[in-house]
Order: sequence, then C-alpha cells, then structure tokens
Amino acid sequence: MTTAMFWLAGLCALAYLPLSPRPASALRSLLKTASVALLAGIALLQAAPLLLVLALALCALGDALLSRETDSTFMAGIGAFAAGHLAYIALFLTHPASEPALIFDRPAIFWSLIILGIVAATLLAPRAGDLKIPVLAYIPIILGMGITVLALPETGALRWALPAALAFIASDLILATEKFLLPEDHPALKITPYLVWPLYWVAQAGLLIAFL
Repeated sequence: MTTAMFWLAGLCALAYLPLSPRPASALRSLLKTASVALLAGIALLQAAPLLLVLALALCALGDALLSRETDSTFMAGIGAFAAGHLAYIALFLTHPASEPALIFDRPAIFWSLIILGIVAATLLAPRAGDLKIPVLAYIPIILGMGITVLALPETGALRWALPAALAFIASDLILATEKFLLPEDHPALKITPYLVWPLYWVAQAGLLIAFL
C-alpha cells in the first residue's frame, strides 16, 4: 500500500511540475499539496518517527498555503515551513544515532552554510520589504536544518539525509532569489520554477527514505 502511495506522490509531483509557473488554481494546489501529504501519510502508516510525520505534514500545509500566491498565504506558508524545519531539526538531534559532535567533523559544509546564511541575509534584507522580518527569521531555521543534519552518521538509509537537506536548502535559496532578487522580466524566471520544485520534492522524498 505504501509503495503505491509513494508512486502516487511521485506522479502528483510530476504532474505539478508543468503547472508550477502558472497562476494559482484548484488543480495546482491539489497536486502540490498531495505530493507531500502522501509522503506524510506513508510515514504515519510505516510508524516512522512522529517528528518526521509532523515535519512532512507541516510542509504539506505550507505547500497548500503558498500555492494560493497571496501575501497573507505567503506569510502563513513561511510559518508552516519554518515549523516543519524545526521539526526536522528536532528529528535530527533526537534520533538514536545522532551525535552532535559529528557536526564539526565536516567543517567545509558547516562553514559554507554559515557563510551562505550571512550572504543570503545581506542580499535579502534590503529587498524583502514588508516580509523582511519573517524572511530573516527563516534563514537561520532552514540553514539550521542543514547544520543539524550533520549530526547523523552517513550509514544505512541515513546517508540520504544530508543530500536531501542540502537539496531542500537549494530549493529555498532559488525560490528566495526568484521572489526577491530577480526583476520580473529576468529570463532566469522561465527556468527557476523547474529547478525549485524537483529539488524540493526529491528532498522531502529523500528525508522520508532516510528515516523509514
């Protein structure tokens, strides 16, 4: 049953891809939300850690909100995703195999994320307008997920957690660049939706696989 649900989630994600740059619609919202909500359902049915179920469910809620593309739903969507990232952070740090000391065993990744956060905050702060505070609050949360995942050993299925978390960060950075840094007529906007969504969904699927 859960295998069928996973393939259905993948089909929903694939069907959403060509709709990602289009205006908000009921079908677009349904496909986007179902793509991750089904992953949350799999985690629940497979008795995965409850923090994983919570993280996926919160991200699915964030997808539903962001798919409406209004300022109010964008703010609520950021809140849902921030809560989802915090759930992932808690999952990474409370997993039985977690060793916080491992975070500093990969200094290149650790310091790259710290520098990335400083650069992102510097670039986004003057351009985020009324969303400046939530955007700046979101940056350390998403990068915190990337840092805390380093506490997990790269053994067994857990080896998928780090690349999945990094893909998640990449998708969020491209999305922030798309929304706040690029002018409306920039040619890159024709391809950014096709980068954000695959990175994001593969990240969620990878995190599910890592913790099942």
